[in-house]
Amino acid sequence: MQPGSKARSNIGMNNVIIIGAGAAGLMCGIEAGKRGRKVLIIEHAEKIGKKILISGGGRCNFTNINTQPENFISKNPHFCKSALARYTPQDFISLVERHQIKYHEKELGQLFCDNSSKEIVNVLQKECDNAGASIVVNCEVSAIKKNDNFLVETNLGDFETESLVIASGGISIPKMGATDFGYKIAKQFGLKLTEIKPGLVPFSFDNWNFSDLSGISFDTIVSCNGIGFRENILITHKGLSGPAILQISNYWNKSDAVCVNLLPDKDMEKLMKENSTSKRVLNNFLSLYLPKRFAERWCELYFNSKPLNRL
Repeated sequence: MQPGSKARSNIGMNNVIIIGAGAAGLMCGIEAGKRGRKVLIIEHAEKIGKKILISGGGRCNFTNINTQPENFISKNPHFCKSALARYTPQDFISLVERHQIKYHEKELGQLFCDNSSKEIVNVLQKECDNAGASIVVNCEVSAIKKNDNFLVETNLGDFETESLVIASGGISIPKMGATDFGYKIAKQFGLKLTEIKPGLVPFSFDNWNFSDLSGISFDTIVSCNGIGFRENILITHKGLSGPAILQISNYWNKSDAVCVNLLPDKDMEKLMKENSTSKRVLNNFLSLYLPKRFAERWCELYFNSKPLNRL
């Protein structure tokens, strides 16, 4: 022991240690525990499931009844097929129903809790308890070493395990405590990394003329690189978000063009020709099909809002 250093305690042997008590880590712990493994889940935050708690606006969009392998982006599409065949959306729905959680379908097969995301976290906690999976919070990992077994060094002592699972997530929400821990461990053990880029993210703009319209949402088709999604977009104070934007961000690379069809069911040129004798002003005409404040701003920025019979 080095002078001035503190003695570390070695806290027993585990079959499986999972680093990260989010949705993936907790589900992994439940399944490993069901198989008779001695499981320890380590979480660096003060509580489990922090991202679950904020998902779905606090009501947790916990699954989608229309989930198919083609909904996933993977260099190995067969993995999605086998994973979804072994554990389906209905399996998780059955778990939710077994715990008597009320839920509803919002749109496009999305299922949300009627009440709070806390209910899903509580279910996962109870299932971990039932499977014998232990959870330790406020536990910071300082190093991982491997000889015959893995040794996980933490601020709460050293943990030894036969198998180690890294379920610490990505770096998408630093304010929630997200770090690049998983990438560092992958590099340490020589695992191949795919290119890292943003996914399921909103678009922000340096010059954005719609910030005061934040909160306005409407139906669109958003497309990029031959892929398109028809869902709502949401104006934010920095740019665009909403389901269609978040989906298309997975297919966008820097400098790619993104097309947003604001009126997917309308032929505006045809409509304007049909109303070419009308004295209705353009912004008022567009307000028949788009949110009024957005239509007014659109005309302020891009068109001289004359009566249709003068255009």
